[in-house]
Amino acid sequence: MNGTRTFLRIFLVLIAFGLVSLLAMVSRPTMADIRAVDVVHLLGTGLCLGGAIVALAAHLRGRRPR
Repeated sequence: MNGTRTFLRIFLVLIAFGLVSLLAMVSRPTMADIRAVDVVHLLGTGLCLGGAIVALAAHLRGRRPR
C-alpha cells in the first residue's frame, strides 16, 4: 500500500472522530460547569484533530514531485 494513501486514510479517520467528539462536547449543557471528565474529553478531541493535521501534512509532503 502506498504511504501517502495511508496518511490520507489516517487523516480522514482522525478528523471524523475529532469532529464527532467536538460536536458532542459542544452540545452538552454542562459547558458552563466544566468537570474533569469534560477536560479529558477536550484533550482527546485535541489529540485527534492534531493527529489529523500531522497526517494531512505527511500526505501532502509525500505528494511532492522529486
